[in-house]
Amino acid sequence: MGVERRHKPGDVLLRQGDRGDYLLALTGGRVKILAAESGGAELLLSLRSAGDLVGEMSPRSDSRRTATVETLDNCTTSYLARRDFEAFLARNGAHAAFSDYLVAKLSETVPYQLQQAHFVPRQRVARLILEVLLLADPGDRSRARIPFSQDALAKALGLARSTVADQIAALRTLGALRSGPRIIVGDERVLTEEAHAISL
Repeated sequence: MGVERRHKPGDVLLRQGDRGDYLLALTGGRVKILAAESGGAELLLSLRSAGDLVGEMSPRSDSRRTATVETLDNCTTSYLARRDFEAFLARNGAHAAFSDYLVAKLSETVPYQLQQAHFVPRQRVARLILEVLLLADPGDRSRARIPFSQDALAKALGLARSTVADQIAALRTLGALRSGPRIIVGDERVLTEEAHAISL
């Protein structure tokens, strides 16, 4: 039903404050959901990947976007006017399923700083990197490359850049990440262990 669109890394798909009269079905790639604070800083709320909807939180054609959606890598989307999406739900008796989807996604819209407040810095860094990795298309040859800079990780997690740099170095020493200027996963098993480790 939708109109296919292609997007490059760093493209803004939806902008906080804009009108919410359409939504996008994400059919390829990964995006990050950001919310702007009054001071101008942006908080990472969640990540989405193929199979997700973005812009689905605006219930009426006159409502405004509550977050910005930015691509992490090359993405494809299907553009759907809200009236067409509503007609699709009605024809397929899918309003209840869509409500369940909304509830699940609303539970994710807590800034990463709060989601991970009870983890130590290394766990917080490892968990975010692991989530980005797991959302990548399994057939993508470059899925091990994480499209976040150390600055972006620091902002997303509410950590100092020096703290993130230290944790990246530690994860490289452990073999979870490869050495080099970019963040590339070296051993997914080790990364998973570090992400889920319990610090006593």
